[in-house]
Amino acid sequence: MTQTTSRFFDEVARLMNDAAGVAQGVRREVDTLFRTQAERWMRDLDLVKREEFEAVKDMARLAREENEALKTKLSAMESAAGQHSSSDHDAMKARLSALEAQAGQHANTEHDAMKTRIAALEAQVAKLAAVAPSATPPSDTPPTL
Repeated sequence: MTQTTSRFFDEVARLMNDAAGVAQGVRREVDTLFRTQAERWMRDLDLVKREEFEAVKDMARLAREENEALKTKLSAMESAAGQHSSSDHDAMKARLSALEAQAGQHANTEHDAMKTRIAALEAQVAKLAAVAPSATPPSDTPPTL
């Protein structure tokens, strides 16, 4: 009788071991499926990388600094234009207008690019906010069979 009982317990132990292995395999499969789906959502959201964001931020800072330098140069030219003769004054005004146009064009281009990028980032945040509440992370407990 002890041998029959022992064999019974051996079979139960083997069955439990196999069930645990199956549960582990299912858990790995669910984790892989969730990770794949999350990666697909991230690609579909077209999120900006931190490096790209920092690069655009630096470009905007440099554009502001350049605009300030051009304003300073413009002020210096305006004050210098007041000290020259009328022909020099007209030439300086023409140069000043050209510099103003150049600074305005550069500022507008940078400004438009930044507005476009910000709009894209805001759209991405809205998409992420819409998707995030429905995404539930997998639990640490294996699924019941």
